[in-house]
Amino acid sequence: MSPYEKLLIQNKAWSADQKQADENFFGRLEKQQSPKFLWIGCSDSRVPANQITGTDPGEIFVHRNIANMVVHTDLNLLSVLEYAVAVLKVEHIIVCGHYGCGGIEAALGNKSFGLINKWLLNIKEVYKVYQKEIDAIENHDDKVNALVEFNVIEQCQDLIKTSIIQKAWRDRSAPTIHGWAYGLKDGLIKELLNIEPDFQNINPIFRFELEELDK
Repeated sequence: MSPYEKLLIQNKAWSADQKQADENFFGRLEKQQSPKFLWIGCSDSRVPANQITGTDPGEIFVHRNIANMVVHTDLNLLSVLEYAVAVLKVEHIIVCGHYGCGGIEAALGNKSFGLINKWLLNIKEVYKVYQKEIDAIENHDDKVNALVEFNVIEQCQDLIKTSIIQKAWRDRSAPTIHGWAYGLKDGLIKELLNIEPDFQNINPIFRFELEELDK
């Protein structure tokens, strides 16, 4: 049996298990999507949002990319953000990085990865901001994990610079932004920061005029 065929067999088994546990499970999922959370996580296959939070399908709206980045020119990310915030009206956004992240490690070095270099530039900009603190760390793995945390913090800050978030804060005082780091070694989440829907939490340079947000 090929790995591909195994996926299809496992899907059938999973579907049967869900129906046995709750015969209305798929009927509810089909009729509505009303998650309270948007998850912006890393594409790493070891960090699945639902499994590590113990949630069911339908509870978390998910966007993933290399190193859980919030890039203001990324139309994919911005489209997900707009839909989650303006249509689904999520109450919380979680930016979740993970220790030992390969994208973060790559950004610490000078090896060329072709097209990926353009994405890693965004992480290198974070490294540049915190370079003094990171370079003072002797152990390589600790350097990577420090940048993992700093990167999550910066991506949360980049979220609140968007007009999407600021408009939602003005209109309904939500969502709250959370920064997490997930440990592959123990499966535990570390909370790094929480940003409440308060315009005082946004550097004045990045605040939009409230009346202009509808234009």
